[in-house]
Amino acid sequence: MITINPYIYFDGNCEEAFNFYELVFQKKISHISKYGDVPNSGKNLFQESDEKIMHATLPISNETMLNGSDNSLAYKEMKKYKSFSLIIHADSKEEVDLIFEKLSKNGQIKVPVGLTFWGSYYGQCIDQFGINWKINYGLEN
Repeated sequence: MITINPYIYFDGNCEEAFNFYELVFQKKISHISKYGDVPNSGKNLFQESDEKIMHATLPISNETMLNGSDNSLAYKEMKKYKSFSLIIHADSKEEVDLIFEKLSKNGQIKVPVGLTFWGSYYGQCIDQFGINWKINYGLEN
């Protein structure tokens, strides 16, 4: 089975974002490494400073891992092509409300949580790090 896991680039605040996502999803970061961890022989491959995040992984479920890093060049490219959202399929309306409240704090609400004409309980927001989120619970579940 194929799985797709998002990889998000940040412009210097990856660690702050992943600490926030730990609280939102009530999960623990399973891996975090910094550019300073790279052996001296490979240091010339990276432009980022040693304290910035080279890679972080946050397991959300058995199938889903949220990944990210501080990469100023990739971040600038991503901003040009920011035509994506991350969608969460929640297990209940209560879970939608909880996750939406946390993700939208200090962010921007695009679609307030509510019942939709397509039969879902749904909301959309942009978090404080500029990431687009859609939180959904299909009422036919």
